[in-house]
Amino acid sequence: MLFSPAPLHIPDGFLSLIISLFFWVITVVAVGMAISKTNKTLGEKQVPLMGIMAAFIFAAQMLNFPVAGGTSGHFLGGTLAAIVLGPWAAILVVTAVVGLQGLLFQDGGLLVMGANIFNMGILTALIGFGLYRSVINANKTTRLIVAGLGAWLATMAAALLASLQLWLSGTSQLQVVIPAMLGVHALIGIGEALVTVAALAFIMQARPDLLDAKAVVEKGGRGWIYGGVLISILTVLLSPFASGDPDGLERVAETMGFLDRGLSASYQILPDYTVPFLGETALSTIVAGMVGALVLLGILVLIGGLLKRRAS
Repeated sequence: MLFSPAPLHIPDGFLSLIISLFFWVITVVAVGMAISKTNKTLGEKQVPLMGIMAAFIFAAQMLNFPVAGGTSGHFLGGTLAAIVLGPWAAILVVTAVVGLQGLLFQDGGLLVMGANIFNMGILTALIGFGLYRSVINANKTTRLIVAGLGAWLATMAAALLASLQLWLSGTSQLQVVIPAMLGVHALIGIGEALVTVAALAFIMQARPDLLDAKAVVEKGGRGWIYGGVLISILTVLLSPFASGDPDGLERVAETMGFLDRGLSASYQILPDYTVPFLGETALSTIVAGMVGALVLLGILVLIGGLLKRRAS
């Protein structure tokens, strides 16, 4: 049976104005730092890789996978991006992904976008990279194990922070929302860890130099770029088979009775990852996914190119 991907992120109405604005401020500061740091460290190989990573994370997030109790989970990608690109470039990548999801697909509210970016991108990138960095000189098996652990812990941290945001907003009670969110995201984190480890194992086997911050794409060595684009496209093609069950946050909101606080978007472009004139069909989901992946690829390559010239 075919499904459209479920909405993934916190909608407007779940968080109070004060909490939403607070996380906008710290997110803007963090993204500003990421731009500054990336200006100084961006290498040639990272420019196309940023675009490919953004397209892949976006496509992978469309593949909601089932977990226990009629709930689904989805990939975050902050840990994977940080290990491959470094934490600062990873923050820019996930910021672009979450921003596009909110603006183009009405997935996640605009007022709470700062919180979504911080939870899913900034926090996960810093945690995942920090743990992986501690074993950067270890053997491949150890690095993969720690990367998987980092991805799981980053998912749990994001769930914990979202719980605190909901509590501070008066949306839910702390003693109820924390165990509910952490319980379901403990399972979702396993999926996050498996995808992260599988992707890193593939990179270590096919192009281990991509994990070397000093590596440069050799002349004519663009096959990995086309391969990354192809993998992203193939992932989008699988999106109609994503689980139609509500994701972890939506399930908790439904169970705890605050789901109806979510506000619908005031406009629609490609709502719920579909193209309006194609209806809710597999083709509609695939076309919408292709549009999102290609737009992100172009945006990140453009941003990377501008930052690289400024760094030079």
